[in-house]
Amino acid sequence: MQNRLTIALSKGRIFKETLPLLAHAGIEPAEDPETSRKLILSTNREDVRLIIVRASDVPTYVQYGGADLGVAGKDVLMEHGGDGLYEPLDLRIARCRLMVAGPVDEPHLSGRLRIATKFVRSTRQYYARQGQQVEIIKLYGSMELAPLVGLADRIVDVVDTGNTLRANGLQPREHIADISSQLIVNRASMKMKHQAVTEFIHCIEEAVERHA
Repeated sequence: MQNRLTIALSKGRIFKETLPLLAHAGIEPAEDPETSRKLILSTNREDVRLIIVRASDVPTYVQYGGADLGVAGKDVLMEHGGDGLYEPLDLRIARCRLMVAGPVDEPHLSGRLRIATKFVRSTRQYYARQGQQVEIIKLYGSMELAPLVGLADRIVDVVDTGNTLRANGLQPREHIADISSQLIVNRASMKMKHQAVTEFIHCIEEAVERHA
């Protein structure tokens, strides 16, 4: 279908908080991605389908045309760089903060800090703005463990309630960015499917204002 829209989403919090916005646009998934094994979900509209991908892959699918639109956290977009994408709308969902965190009883630190994170690009840019050289250790999960076993001095990670940090003897130390989920659009789709894409953006924008 020439004007069919493909929307890339990730499972979990972003998907759940996007559902009411999609409903306002008259779009309801035929299946729950948490229970379905399908990676392409049909909806109640023949001209709209959803694809379920890893959160970090959403911008890539949209950039290269695997999807026309997607929903991705600002943290993921900062790391991706935003090439080949439009970011027309802040959805104001899945809010959190990108923070530097370290041990509560942190000793005096001297020399080059070792920072554990999966947000390598954002961390490098942040410390470059501070004029500080750091050694970055890339991890994919369990960031809080790194300072506890001496792998790193501090971590950079997204923080919601801060409960996980506190449970592991860590605390937020520096604020890098406020994070929320963004609607992103493939540049070619904006031209080739302009009417369908702009109508969708308008509906979602109305939904965001209503849920604000």
